[in-house]
Amino acid sequence: MLVGIPKEIYPGENRVAVIPSGIENLTGAGFDVVVQSGAGAASHYDDDEYRNAGASIAPDAKSLYDQADLILKVRQPVEDEPELIKQGSSLICMLDAWFNLELVQALAARQVRVFALEFIPRITRAQSMDVLSSMAAISGYRAVLAGAMSLPQYFPMLMTAAGTIHPAKVFIIGAGVAGLMAISTARRLGAVVEAYDTRVEVREQVESLGAKFVEFDLPQEEGTGSGGYAKQQSEEFYKAQREQMSAKVSQSDLVITTAAIPGKPSPRLITADMLHCMKKGSVLVDLAAERGGNVEGTEKNKKVYKDGVTIIGYIDHPSRVPIHASQLFTKNITTFLLNMAKDGELTVDMEDEIVAATLVSDGGEIKHAGLKEAIDKGAN
Repeated sequence: MLVGIPKEIYPGENRVAVIPSGIENLTGAGFDVVVQSGAGAASHYDDDEYRNAGASIAPDAKSLYDQADLILKVRQPVEDEPELIKQGSSLICMLDAWFNLELVQALAARQVRVFALEFIPRITRAQSMDVLSSMAAISGYRAVLAGAMSLPQYFPMLMTAAGTIHPAKVFIIGAGVAGLMAISTARRLGAVVEAYDTRVEVREQVESLGAKFVEFDLPQEEGTGSGGYAKQQSEEFYKAQREQMSAKVSQSDLVITTAAIPGKPSPRLITADMLHCMKKGSVLVDLAAERGGNVEGTEKNKKVYKDGVTIIGYIDHPSRVPIHASQLFTKNITTFLLNMAKDGELTVDMEDEIVAATLVSDGGEIKHAGLKEAIDKGAN
């Protein structure tokens, strides 16, 4: 099979699916590789590096899609890319499938076999393929840096001849991969850090990083959903949570929210009334901005100033560090592919939990049960 690596055209996307050092893993498994000219430029890899690694170079997107049997991408196809993908070929990418049902149908209609990397199960064997965790760690790190650069004060405690500077108070909502990375980054910068999560079982991880775990008196509901992700709660739960969280938010200099529910809009955790209670000059970094945000007033991919508070809604944190983001993504996607590779061909084994969980469409049919149900409901 000929593996194609196109240049990403999703707005603001600087990553590339496979960096030059990852090409040898593909050719060693029997694949031939073609890379679109300039595909790695935004990640600071040039065409000659890909040639030297054993790939051929296609002059443009159409040339690449015309010849490739298997496409490796970072983001879902946009603009004219779905029509360029060769009928009967295969595609591996972050499809964002729950929010792109029309795209799922269009790709199935073109007989494209599609694997969505966001559906990789959180099991031990799949850890090296887990794109969401790799990219969430970057987002958590970048969230703290973005917040620190916008905060009109120091992070660490400083004792100087001119007086003592007290450390910044950072409150992190959500202790998943992004939240834990945010905790460790804020602690390294010298802040006093507290964190909250609906899953009380993460307390030990939070405390091991030097942060205080915050608990609220809330209605008893299961906090952990499938795959280890946080579970969507009832409106009664969120209302009580907001009431108790208000006091903690009002005491904080920087608040980072990371709450996301797979396939659902982001839960609203911080309201306009809560913003009004925050310190003037404080900062909110909303890592859930892509799905509506955890904060009332978040604007997607923008930094705004409301009621004396800076709200940062950037959704492209991994794209802002494309060298390492692409390096990690390369490891994830090539490991995923090689799990199905045999003598340069794909072997789709539906007995493999990873393959079964990520296969979206094959042979013109939508294979993912949840997506199929959502599409059928939309049609009725």
